[in-house]
Amino acid sequence: AAYLAPYWEEAIHSLKDEPHVVDLRNIGLTGAIEVETRDSAFGTRAFELFLKCFETGLVTRQTGDTIALAPPLIIEKAQIDQIIDIIRAALQQLD
Repeated sequence: AAYLAPYWEEAIHSLKDEPHVVDLRNIGLTGAIEVETRDSAFGTRAFELFLKCFETGLVTRQTGDTIALAPPLIIEKAQIDQIIDIIRAALQQLD
């Protein structure tokens, strides 16, 4: 996990310029992606992101307008890339 933490951090933060991203956080192999809140609809954009990821085979956790990520400690770089690719594509589909 310690070996992959820098790779995970770089991968998470590569999403900084994607649509609706407000904040990116990580520590070790955990991460969070906060998305913009829709007017009068707290949590709906993150829930939509959660659903789009789920439909593509990625299970995340949604809390408010944040997607929380905690991959298994045996994850490999190719799997991190796959996670980020799925999230990136899902973010680009959000309104």
